[in-house]
Amino acid sequence: MDYRYGDISPASSFLNCSENGSSSSASLSTLDGADEFKPPINSNKRTADDFIFLKMIGEGSFSTVYRVKEVCTGKQHAIKVCEIRLILREKKSENVYRERHAMAILTRHPHPFIVKLNYAFQDRDRLYFVMDLAGNGELLTYLNKLGSFDEDVTRFYAAEIVAALEHMHKLNIIHRDLKPENILLNDEMHILVSDFGSTKILENEADRPTPLLPPNQEILERKKRQCSFVGTAEYVSPEVINGQEAGFSCDYWALGCIVYQMLSGLPPFRAPNEYLKMQKIQKLDYSFPDGFLDTSMKFVQDLLKLKPSERLGDERNGGVDKLKKHEFFDGIDWSNLPNQRPPDILPYLPATSGSQSFHSHYKVPENLQSGLDDKQITRLLGLEWEDVCNTSSEPQHILNISQADRGKRMEQQRKENVYHRFVEDNLIIKMGLLDKRKGLFARRRMFLLTEGPHLYYVDPANMEFKGQIPWSKEMRIEGKNFQIFFVHTPNRTYYLQDPVSKAYEWCDALEQVRKYYFCSNEEKK
Repeated sequence: MDYRYGDISPASSFLNCSENGSSSSASLSTLDGADEFKPPINSNKRTADDFIFLKMIGEGSFSTVYRVKEVCTGKQHAIKVCEIRLILREKKSENVYRERHAMAILTRHPHPFIVKLNYAFQDRDRLYFVMDLAGNGELLTYLNKLGSFDEDVTRFYAAEIVAALEHMHKLNIIHRDLKPENILLNDEMHILVSDFGSTKILENEADRPTPLLPPNQEILERKKRQCSFVGTAEYVSPEVINGQEAGFSCDYWALGCIVYQMLSGLPPFRAPNEYLKMQKIQKLDYSFPDGFLDTSMKFVQDLLKLKPSERLGDERNGGVDKLKKHEFFDGIDWSNLPNQRPPDILPYLPATSGSQSFHSHYKVPENLQSGLDDKQITRLLGLEWEDVCNTSSEPQHILNISQADRGKRMEQQRKENVYHRFVEDNLIIKMGLLDKRKGLFARRRMFLLTEGPHLYYVDPANMEFKGQIPWSKEMRIEGKNFQIFFVHTPNRTYYLQDPVSKAYEWCDALEQVRKYYFCSNEEKK
């Protein structure tokens, strides 16, 4: 994509036109069917040359999002660039119009937890939406990195989502595609709800809630393809799947799914494909894992009701005021949310009936301390370091292997070890079964620490390779007790549990390997 580095024009005329529902320009109206997309005549219109394009930060089927810097002010923004050719080919003109219209209204009536449209303009080939930059990316990124959030973090961000929805609904805007990917975090770690391509705007009696999937040929074709549709099915309400009226209550269903995921680590409705996920949604087929707290469980249950009228937040069931008074939100100061400091998002392993909860000492994304030293092990495990070393069955320097010894071990490994085929002909230094935790869910895996270094993990029941933990100098190992230890990598924290209570052996082995491959001689000392 070729951009001349320069400027963008204010969207005043664009926004004035789009809020009343009319087409903002001759060229925008052609999206409904014209083959050519001609820009309006506007000598004051800004162009892509008003911005320096710094980095691509997102990509969709017909659009790309960039981090940009405005030349005249130096301010950074996010700019969504929509390819007109692809919009027409994918028949997404209605989505683009919905997004433009909704963002125009929300920009005229701003809210601190909703992304704001700063400029909008177009040229012959592209549409440009210049928006607030969410410096800390998507909420989903943090969920993927940490697995789950603790109660305080979940409660705070759920409250901010509710505040954003309350504002949108007062403006008669239904989001209809609320999910962690569409909840961004600004520089202060407050949320910004984004992506309004699926919104419904209720402007008069004739424009009451209508099915998100209208009965046209495109939707009939989708149903032939096992009811698949653009986007993810995990957060879609039953009425949307059934082609029924989609009102404000569908956003509260999505809120219930998001809260469940923030606390447990996975969405409530899980299946191998979208069709089966939607089947589960229609049957309300989900369950709570061990460790899900009662108050949070009741809150999610009140949101995940098949009938919209029975859903917490629905006007027929007490509305948003009743939702905000739910016990789950005890302690939330609704009038001062934008001014509150968000709680630190720390790597966190929630408690289950068999183990306590653990917070990390590392903040996300910064504050990774240097390595795992003797004092840290002693403090975390409540042991004398000498005792740990003496009880470990591993050699003191596990990589000090002679070539002859390595050759013998490798020959034996190739003949006798059933896991050799998963390690790319690397010598296995340490192996053992560990429970790989994500939130309240766990999977037992065979972990294989090898030269390289590599840390592979395999499903031992199906003898299926599942992945490996990426090594780097920035990797940090954090022991929590005899069973639990965390492995921090730049993009994710792995929560591991040793069923035979020898987590310290794994911590020791991993730290020795990290130092051997990534530290200087001085650091090793």
